[in-house]
Amino acid sequence: MVELLAPAGNLESLDAAIGEGADAVYLGLKSFNARMRTTNFAWNQFEAAVESLHRQNKKVYVTVNTVCEEKETERLYRFLSYLNEVGPDALIVQDYAIMRMAQEFFPNMELHASTQMNVESSSAVRLLQKNGVKRVVLARELGLEEIKQIKTETGADLEVFVHGALCVSESGLCLFSSFLGGKSANRGMCAQACRRFYTAEVPGGMKQGYYFSPCDFELIDYIPALVEAGIDSFKIEGRMKSAEYVGSVVAAYRYVIDHYKEDKKGAIATGKRILSSDFARSKTTYWYGFENLKDGVENAGQKILNPDQAGGTGLYLGKIAGIKPAERGLIEAIGEKVQMCFLKGGTYDPDPGDSIRIHKKDDTGRESHKIRTVEVEEKSDRRWIDIPTGFSTGDEVYLLQYKTGNKHYRHVLPNDIGRYRKQPKDERLPVLDITPVTPKELDYFPEGLYVQVSSVPDLFAVQGLNPVRVILEYNSETSYDLLNHKTVLPFSKKQLYISFDPFCSVSEEAALAQQLETLIADGYTNFVANNLAHVQLLQDKIREKKVKVIAGPYLYTFNRWAASWLENQNIGAFIMPYEDSRRNLEATWEQNVRSRVLVPVFAYPALFRMRFKLPSDYDFTYFEDKEEKVFKVNSTPDGSFVMPEEPFSIVDKVQFIKAAGFKKILIDFSKTKVSRSQIKAISTSLAKGQPLQGISRFNWKDGFYSPQQMEEYKAANERLAALKVKGKGAAPVRRSGNKKRR
Repeated sequence: MVELLAPAGNLESLDAAIGEGADAVYLGLKSFNARMRTTNFAWNQFEAAVESLHRQNKKVYVTVNTVCEEKETERLYRFLSYLNEVGPDALIVQDYAIMRMAQEFFPNMELHASTQMNVESSSAVRLLQKNGVKRVVLARELGLEEIKQIKTETGADLEVFVHGALCVSESGLCLFSSFLGGKSANRGMCAQACRRFYTAEVPGGMKQGYYFSPCDFELIDYIPALVEAGIDSFKIEGRMKSAEYVGSVVAAYRYVIDHYKEDKKGAIATGKRILSSDFARSKTTYWYGFENLKDGVENAGQKILNPDQAGGTGLYLGKIAGIKPAERGLIEAIGEKVQMCFLKGGTYDPDPGDSIRIHKKDDTGRESHKIRTVEVEEKSDRRWIDIPTGFSTGDEVYLLQYKTGNKHYRHVLPNDIGRYRKQPKDERLPVLDITPVTPKELDYFPEGLYVQVSSVPDLFAVQGLNPVRVILEYNSETSYDLLNHKTVLPFSKKQLYISFDPFCSVSEEAALAQQLETLIADGYTNFVANNLAHVQLLQDKIREKKVKVIAGPYLYTFNRWAASWLENQNIGAFIMPYEDSRRNLEATWEQNVRSRVLVPVFAYPALFRMRFKLPSDYDFTYFEDKEEKVFKVNSTPDGSFVMPEEPFSIVDKVQFIKAAGFKKILIDFSKTKVSRSQIKAISTSLAKGQPLQGISRFNWKDGFYSPQQMEEYKAANERLAALKVKGKGAAPVRRSGNKKRR
C-alpha cells in the first residue's frame, strides 16, 4: 500500500496530519534541516512524538537534509547519535557525511536520500542503493514516464512530491539566496529569491514581474497512475504551512488514494473539492503530461511560471491601513509577538482561525500567520486583526486558508511530556583523516592554473592564460563537436577534462552512457562528475584505471566526512563548492591533502538552473532586483540559467591561497563568452594581486549566514552600548563575518 507522507512543521500540523489519515510525517528539529525558518520540534516534543506515533503504527522521518561545515561535524555526530537512540523510522539526508557516519557508527539507522541530493536517474539510485540508502526522494523536475522508468529499472523504494510549493531551480542546485548574503538553500536558510519582484530590460523599455516565482505543485489527477506505477510514498510539501492547510491537503489525497479504484473520476473530483479552500499559488503539474524530453524542455516553463501573480499567494485581503499595539493579555495567550491592524481594499473580512500571509510593500519579506482574534469598533465597524510585529501600513495581506470550521484533532503528544528527557550527549567525534596522497597518484591532476569554458571556440580564446589543464563543459553544442570530431582542439586530450551537467535525468543517462564509451574510445580519460549518476556510470572504468574522475563543485564536499564518502566511491580529487569559505576550506583539508583540491577563484556561478527554456514572452537577458543588483538569464536547449552580472572573484588572493597549500586554481568561464578584455584583466590581477572591479566575494570571506552568530553580535553590541551609556565607554563589536555583500 502506498504511503501518504505529510509535513509536520509544528504540533498543530502534526495533529492535523495524523487526524486526517497520513501514514507518516516528516519533521525537523532545531538544526540540520532545510526549513530552519519554521518552528521545528524541541527534544522532548520529538521524543514524545516518536513514541506516540509508533503506538499508532505511524512512521516519523527526521529531516537532516542540509550540508554542514567541518566545524559542525562533531555536533552532527552527536545529533545522529541522539536520533539513533530515540529511534525515528528514517532520516532524510543530503550531506554525504551523514551516509559516511552512518556506515561507520550507526549501521542500523535507515537513510532516505533527500530531493536536495539531486537524484533523477536510475544510475544515481543504484549508487545509493549500494551504499545502504533505503529510499530515494526523487527530484521534482521529472515526469511520470521518467519516474516509472526509474522504478522499473531499479525496483527501489521511491518517494515523490505530489503537492505544495516548488523551487524554480533544479533540486539542490540553487545558489541565488546564498550569493545574495550567505543564506544558503543548502543550509535551510533560503531567502526565496525566486519569489522576488524584478525589473527586466525588454525591447522598448523596462517591465516588472515575479519572473521566477513558480506555481504550486498539484498532482491529485495523477495519483492513480502513480499508485499503479508502484511509487512507495507520496509526499506533501508544507512544513511552513498552517495546520489547516496540512489537514485539508492530507484529507484530499487520503480520499483519492482510498477511493479511486471504485470511482476514479468521482474520487478525484471529491479530492479537488476538499482542496478548494487552498488559496495558495495557482497550480501546475509541471513535468507531467509531456510526450518526450524535448517537449518538456520547450514547454515546462509555460506551466510553472506566472510573472503576473503577486508573489503567487492567496486571496487579496487588502493593505494594512492602520496599526496599534496588541494588549498584553493577548500576547501572553498567543505566546507570540503580535500587533493589531485593520485592512482596506479587499473583498473578504478574515475571521479567527483563517491563515493569512503578509507581504512587505518593498518586497523584502513575507510571513504566514493564523489569526487568533478580531476586534470590531462599534462606531466605525473597523475590524482589527492580530498580525506579527515588523509589518506596517501599506503592506499587503492575502488569505491562504479558511478556518476549518472549528475542527479539532486529537493530540498526538500526551499532555505531560516531562518524562521525555533525552538530548544529544557531549560525545567526541573520532578523528577522520583524508587518505594521504601517494607518489604519482595525482599525475593527472598537476599543480597550476585550470580554466573552464562552455564552448569549443572559447578553448582557443583561453590559450593566452597558459593553463596546465582546461575543463570543457559537456552540453548539446560541445558534445556534438567532440563526438563528431568537428574541430582540431588546441589542447591535447591529456590536458582536457570533460565536465558533465549537475542535472542528469533518466531520459538522458542511456545516451550519456553510450557517449562515454565513444569518448573513452577516442582517448578522453579525464572527467568531472557533478551528479551521483556520473560516478555510477564511470565506476567500472575508474576501477579498471581507464579514466580519472574529479568530484565537481556540485558533489558538495563541505567537510572531510563527505569527501571520505566520495573517496570510497574511488574519487580522489575535488573541486571546491562555489559556496564555500576560506575558513571552512582550510578546516576541511589538512596540509598533507590540499593537493587533492582545485579552488575556483573566478566564476559566474549559475544561481538558478532550470530544466526548461523560458517562456517565449521572456524577451530579456538582463534584470535587476529592488536593490539594483543586476543579473542575466540565458535560455538554451540544455535549460535556462540565471547568473550574476558581477562575477565571484578572489583572483587577487591567489598567492595567499597557494601559500596555504592549495596550488591548483580554477578560472571558470562557464555559461559565458570569453572576451579579450576579461583575459587581460584576470591576467593582470593574477600577476599584481590587485582585485578586479565590480566583483562579489560570495561566501569566501564571511562564510554562511548564521542567525545564532548574528544574535550573539547583537547581544554583545547591546551590552557594550549599555556600558557606554553608564559612562564606561566601549567601541561596538566589529563583525568579521556575515555582513551584507556588495
